[in-house]
Amino acid sequence: MRIDLDFMTVLSQWPMLLKGVAWTVGLTAVATVLGLALGILFAWMRAGGPIGRMIGGPRALGWLVGLYVELIRNTPFIVQLFFIFFGLPAAGVKLSPELASVIAMVINLGAYATEIVRAGIEATPRGQVEAAMSLAMGRAQTVLRVVLPPALAKVWPAMVGQIIIVMLGSAVCGQISTQELSFAANLIQSRNFRAFEAFIVATAIYLVLAIALRRLLNWLGARVLLAR
Repeated sequence: MRIDLDFMTVLSQWPMLLKGVAWTVGLTAVATVLGLALGILFAWMRAGGPIGRMIGGPRALGWLVGLYVELIRNTPFIVQLFFIFFGLPAAGVKLSPELASVIAMVINLGAYATEIVRAGIEATPRGQVEAAMSLAMGRAQTVLRVVLPPALAKVWPAMVGQIIIVMLGSAVCGQISTQELSFAANLIQSRNFRAFEAFIVATAIYLVLAIALRRLLNWLGARVLLAR
């Protein structure tokens, strides 16, 4: 059986593909910034061991953060997305597909980032924190200037991997009509019936995006974190 492939039919729809790439990159950028910030805050609240006792946040809030982390890490991303987009309107909260996608991605990345950053914080040598406190540095100063930079440097490769997973997971957001890359590929194949070619092109683009994002984040990590 002969299969005739026609990639030009798909590539001719490059404005739609470009728009999908732009949405994917935009969603990932916002989710990375907000999710990482959320993860750092929650990791501080949930930090345990000697370091957690010295510079950790309120213990009661740590329990709540723990419930959030377990809930998000043990449920599928698509269920979280559908709950936000389809479930919240029942409670009177109606969101656009794009806003629901951003919220879902931030919440998802935040939970995983919490545990990743927490591991880095708890690996901080106790003497380092004691030295900072002996210099009359406050708790916030100690966390931001002494504990957090080396903690992030230790766990940055794992964080980069998780950010890429979230970027690839954004393909699910097309299920609620967010106009990201997988949505564009599905729309193209519905018009020209070239499903194989459309999703091969989408796969190639996702591969390029993942490699580019990994190199960019590693480059940023080497200059911002490891250079300190």
